[in-house]
Amino acid sequence: MQTRLGVAAITLCCVALPTPSSADLTAFVGSARTPSHRTARGVALGMSLLLLGFEFEFSDSLEDQMAGAPSLRTGMFNVLLQTRSPIGLQFYGTVGGGLYRERLGAVQNTHGGINAGGGVKLRLAGPLRARLDYRVFTLQGNPLFSRPQRIYAGLNLAF
Repeated sequence: MQTRLGVAAITLCCVALPTPSSADLTAFVGSARTPSHRTARGVALGMSLLLLGFEFEFSDSLEDQMAGAPSLRTGMFNVLLQTRSPIGLQFYGTVGGGLYRERLGAVQNTHGGINAGGGVKLRLAGPLRARLDYRVFTLQGNPLFSRPQRIYAGLNLAF
């Protein structure tokens, strides 16, 4: 009986005192660093509940045949653990997984992969923030490069 009362009390508190949630959209440009520097660009759409967040990210890195660097497209679902932001800086760590497509000339690999990284969101004005991010990917299957890295800067709109 006491267990049921405890569960009912916790449920009532969760419903009666909802936690604020927010969403954000990031457009970014940066550098894919494996095996050579080339342009990476993408978008991320996320949702946050206090310290825990979720996002979907799509990224595309350009091919450089002269350097033997393949293009890399990723679509990843990520979980973020983040700090609160009373001074306008919000640090986060992230891990997730999804699909990738790597292409160099006629060679193409499509498979699953995981990523881990972190970064910071800096409040600029109102809902507008800057975002700096670093990721390391672990690509499954037979990619030409199994551990590519990416660093980017982006504009983030919170709503």
